[in-house]
Amino acid sequence: MLNSLSGRFLILTTIFVMLAEVMIFVPSVARFREDYLISRLERAQIASLALLADDMLTEELESELLKNAGVFNVALRRDEVSELMLSSPMPKDISQSFDLRGATAMPLIRDAMMRLLDPEPRVIRVIGNPSLDAGQQIEVTMDTAGLRRAMIDYGLNILVLSAVISIITAILLFGAVRILLVKPIKGVIGHMMSYSAAPEDARQIIEPSAGVRELREAEVALHDLQTQLTQALKQKDRLAQLGGAVARVSHDLRNILTAAQLFTDRIEMSEDPTVKRMAPKLVNSITRAVSLCENTLAFGRAEEPAPTLTLFNLSNLACEVIDAERLAVGDAELSISEDIPTSMMVRADPEQLYRALGNLIRNARQAIVASGKPGEIGVRATAMDEDWIITVTDTGPGLPPKAKEHLFQAFQGGVRKGGSGLGLAIVHELIRGHGGELTLERSDETGTVFAIRLPMGKIA
Repeated sequence: MLNSLSGRFLILTTIFVMLAEVMIFVPSVARFREDYLISRLERAQIASLALLADDMLTEELESELLKNAGVFNVALRRDEVSELMLSSPMPKDISQSFDLRGATAMPLIRDAMMRLLDPEPRVIRVIGNPSLDAGQQIEVTMDTAGLRRAMIDYGLNILVLSAVISIITAILLFGAVRILLVKPIKGVIGHMMSYSAAPEDARQIIEPSAGVRELREAEVALHDLQTQLTQALKQKDRLAQLGGAVARVSHDLRNILTAAQLFTDRIEMSEDPTVKRMAPKLVNSITRAVSLCENTLAFGRAEEPAPTLTLFNLSNLACEVIDAERLAVGDAELSISEDIPTSMMVRADPEQLYRALGNLIRNARQAIVASGKPGEIGVRATAMDEDWIITVTDTGPGLPPKAKEHLFQAFQGGVRKGGSGLGLAIVHELIRGHGGELTLERSDETGTVFAIRLPMGKIA
């Protein structure tokens, strides 16, 4: 019971109702005491009327009138004269006097609580106003034993009634909570358990139906979360299938390119000047293609292999990348240039840096060609105190908002229609493997600038 929401709500409701009843109990008992004393004054006034009707009352009749009134003595002030109307012997002296004329709430509550806590019977004097303006003042003396018993009986009745009201209220609230809150919450929990058993099944996604606003908001949030998770799982499953297909294609393509590599060895022996000039580029391209296939197979098993760092001439590498991309420009009005000192040596993995630059330049070329406008692409490099900075600048239309939002996420940040968004993710991973950083410095309608930072470290 204590571990359930409805059980705790039931217990707390009972406690709070009882606390509210206790707060009502104190002034109620004080009010009862006041009414009790006023009723004794009224009875004493009625008893004194017998004396006004007949001055000669027997002692037995006077005693009976006082007994019925529940007092020992009655004094009435009429016409500015106080007169002892009825009297009888008192068992003890008067211990305290109470004036009910103009009494406020706090004194009445204080006197009532003191009477409840004092079990000793005492004789008290009570002063009040006569009923129906039958005089200026009426005063009686009485015993407190009957008053205290009546107050205890009244208090017990209030407590019993409060307990019954609390139990009934708690049971009704318990049922309401079970229906309005606990049952819908259990429904949400059931949906979550069903969904966890088969998260790829879109039929298990919860449909918000709660009538309580807060619970419905929770269902809507859970619906959105489950929808995104299901889509992500489906995408990962498709990517896993795609990865398997790519690995198989890369395996077979590597074998084909290896055979082509053997033929290029024969081509290099040709005496034709044009063939001699183009053969090394063809050999390098096929070698990189074989390496890429092997790396793709490795990527299917884990991630990009660790770079093999060597010192090499950055200008020569950039020229190779630019020469390869110029072949793909075609008839488009596009120029590609490099501004790198011919003597600049960098410490990196040449194959991985070739791929990184190739992806950045290729993305820029495709963006400019797709825009149908003339453009320029520039590659620059500078040596700082601790880093080499390589920037790739273009005058293309800039990256779309989606590409900026998912800049380095594979299959999320495609720059052009039909693109996979894999290029920037590959570049980011390759540069990060070098301990460097790829950043987007600017991208707007005037063009895009990417910067590669490669740490120098200790140059051997």
